[in-house]
This record gives sequence, structure tokens and C-alpha cells, in this order.
Amino acid sequence: MPQSAAKARLSKFLGNGLLLLASLGISLAAAEAFTRWQDDVPLFDFPLPLPVGQDTAASHVASLPSVAGVNRDWFSDKVPPPPRQPVPEQWQRWYDDLERKHAATGSLFRGGDMFKVWNTALTPNPCEHIMLRDAPGALFVFDPPDGNPLPPFRFLPSATNPETMVTNEFGWRGGPVTFARSPRTVRIVFVGSSTVVSSHHMPHSFPEFVGHFLNRWAKARGLDVRFEVLNAARESIGSTGIAAIVRQEVVPTRPDLVIYYEGGNQFALESIADSVPQRPSTADRAPPGPLAKLLRDAARWSALARRLEASTGLLDQPGNGAEWPKPAYTLKWPAGLDENAPDITRADLPVNLPVILGDLDQIRTDLAKVDAELAISSFIWMVRDGLVLDPMRHRYILEQLNGGYFPFSYRDLARLAAFQNRVFAAYARAHGLPFLDVAATMPFDPNLFFDAVHKTYPGERMQGWVTFLLLVPLIEQRLASGAWPKPVPTMPPTHPAFVVPPRLVPLDCGKPR
Repeated sequence: MPQSAAKARLSKFLGNGLLLLASLGISLAAAEAFTRWQDDVPLFDFPLPLPVGQDTAASHVASLPSVAGVNRDWFSDKVPPPPRQPVPEQWQRWYDDLERKHAATGSLFRGGDMFKVWNTALTPNPCEHIMLRDAPGALFVFDPPDGNPLPPFRFLPSATNPETMVTNEFGWRGGPVTFARSPRTVRIVFVGSSTVVSSHHMPHSFPEFVGHFLNRWAKARGLDVRFEVLNAARESIGSTGIAAIVRQEVVPTRPDLVIYYEGGNQFALESIADSVPQRPSTADRAPPGPLAKLLRDAARWSALARRLEASTGLLDQPGNGAEWPKPAYTLKWPAGLDENAPDITRADLPVNLPVILGDLDQIRTDLAKVDAELAISSFIWMVRDGLVLDPMRHRYILEQLNGGYFPFSYRDLARLAAFQNRVFAAYARAHGLPFLDVAATMPFDPNLFFDAVHKTYPGERMQGWVTFLLLVPLIEQRLASGAWPKPVPTMPPTHPAFVVPPRLVPLDCGKPR
């Protein structure tokens, strides 16, 4: 064969190969772009943001209750974030190092934990604490005024942490606030856990939306009143910790209304179940194969790989988004307890409700000392019998419901969540408290949820809007009666719980454990 002919054939072969590769590349790029569009993922984000549902919040506004004087267009308002401060370089280094350590070793002390002020009564020796021992050589601490180990921590005051969350002078989430009440002001404080403080990365938590909408409404109505909505919540605490926050931190601020929203951290179905099967240990599972490892790594960068990982069932779940198969167990419902009309005085109420109601009693008693009201909110769970979810978009809902609450069925989770809310409603009626039925009003849409109880950012806006709608009739009643706004009370110049600033102490726990 002449040399020129061989070169021509080789050139043609290479050209066809390059054309094929280019076609495959263009096709994959097009498929990736289409998948990102379909999954509502930014086109040029690398690595990908966490998988969450589409922003469907605005589509629900028209179906929510109509409230006189409320313009539904306000829902889409752009709410400016509170002013942020520069993050110190040392803080950023601490955060980055701790997050890398967590990714490598699974250490419990995360980057955000460095910017909490830990209660010195929590443990005599932080190096013996399962989480605090992994702090990076230092720890912010405070001495509790009453020696109580609760709450376990506060947030650093007047700060912007590396997760972008802004705190006020009390260390509560939100913009600047003065301790002394201002004239013609209604002060509302939300208390709860992670579902109230919300993700530190989000520009706002739902109480901040409530404050914006209330002041928008007051301006539209021409009311000579300003609403000051504050968020004293923090993650990973239960009702007893919330009661301590109310007593130490909230009561001195002389609020008009305190709203309790929590229903997840003490929600233990094991308390009324016999012979609960244990979740299979990860050590008993076969190690992931090469394809699973490849897709897992690629899914951090590619929406197409993420979809393939979910659809092939290589995630730790069945691939169709339905409830996972679970072993049998038996719920041992307390004898004689009326599920639809619960007796709230019983000591055998399930899911730790006697403890929670006792703490609500303490909160009511403490608030009464400063003529403040307590309102109870129902708590919404993204669960119902027969629920089918998108295995990729709603991955974390699936994993929490089926893994975190293994082996309990959707039916029983929904049943106990509804019962808990009926107990909350009965408690509110028994004590003449406002009851905000957020669970019955909030749209049941998994796109508004990150997992079974925490919301996405559109979900935070929606919960803020729903809570606002439920508050307006109550507020109108208080304004009409003259109960609000109250005369300005006599208050000291600074919050007594925060007179002593946090201190940074060295922590040497030796070698990493």
C-alpha cells in the first residue's frame, strides 16, 4: 500500500474517532445541562449543591387562607439579609480545618461548633466529652448564671460566622437589637431547635420572614406599631433546654409573645414499641463495588451521575422513591388512651410528651412573671402513609424517614406526629393559649423540605408566610383590645444574662482520638 494511502486512512480513522468523541462529549454535555435544568440545579455549579426539590413555594400561595388586609404579592418580597461583618481569618481556618477533619475521620465537632459558646457546667473536662474533645486547641465558653448545664451552648454574639449566619447582641440569630423595649413596639420571640434557627447557610430563618411580613402588613394598614421578631432557637436541644433558654435569656427581654415550635428531638417511638428490630449495621453490608464508587464520586460534580446513582438503586435505598421494606414490630399504645381526644394529664403519653408538657408548664410560669404570653405551634412532618418521593431530589427525606427512623413505618410516624399535635392543641385549649396550626396550614409538598422536618430555603419562606397568616388575627385582637403595644417597661441598659462576654480558653486534649 502506498505510504500516502496509509496516511490518508490513518487520518480518516483518527478524524472519525475525534468526531465520535466530540459527539459523545456534546451529547453528555447536553444531557448534563438538561438534567440540571430538570432538577433545578445551577448550570455551572461545581461541585453540585445538595439535592433538594424544586422551588414550588409560590405556586401554593393562592391556595392558602385569605386574610383581610394581606396582599399575597408580599410573599415574593426580597427580604434584605442582616448586615454582615468580615469573618476573621483564624475563624475561617478553624472552620475549614474542622470540616476537613470531619470528612476524613467522621469527628463529631464540626466547623460551626467552633463558633458556639459552650456551657462550662456541661462537663467538668471538655477532653472527656465525646464531641468537645475534638475542638482545635481552643473553645469559647460561658459560665451559666444558675449553674445549670442547659442550654449546652449559645452562639457568639454580634458575629458573622463562616457559615454566614449573623447573630445579634444576645447571640440570637438575626440583625442588631437593643435590649430595652422601644415605644410602640410588639416584641415576639420564637423558641425551638434546629427547625427554628434553620441552616446557618441560609440568608434567613422563617421567624425573620415573619417579622418582615408583619411590618409590611402594619405599614399597609397605617398602624403606629413596629414588630420586633426575634429568634432565640438553637439546634440539638429539647424542651428542657428550651425552657432554660426562656428562663435565662428570653424572660429578661420582656416579650409580648413567645412562640414554641419543636416536635422532633424528643420524638421517640421506641417508648411505645415492643421488640424493635435494630437497623442492620453498616459493617454487615457488602462494600460498594467499582461502579457504585465511580458514580458516588462523579455525583458530587454531575447531575447526570447523581440521577444514574439514584435510578440504579446504588444509593442505600430502593430506587423508586417509595417507602423501604421494613421488619415487623408492635406499637404498645397506652391502655385507655383516646387517640383523638387525649387526656394531657396522663403520665404515659407517648413520644416524651409528659416531659414536654412539664417544660411548657415551666415556660408559662416564667413568662407570666413578665406578663408575656406563650403560643404553641403544631409541628409539621413530611410523612404520610403511601408517600412516594423523588429518589434524588428528596434523597434526604427518604434517608431520614427510612434510615433515621428505622424500622418505623410512614403510617406510624404520621400517626404519632398527628397525635403529638393534638396534644399540643389540647394543652393550648386547657391553658387558654393561642394555638398556631402550622402543620394543618403548611402545604404538604416535599419540595419545601430538605429532610422530614427541616425546610429548604423556599420552605423557610413558606413557613414564615403561613405563621404570619395565622398570627394576624391574634395580633388584630390584641391591638383592638389595647393589650398591645404595652407601655415601655423599666429595663436595665444591658441584658443581665450577657453582661459577662464569652471567653476563649485553651484546650489541650493530646493526640487526636
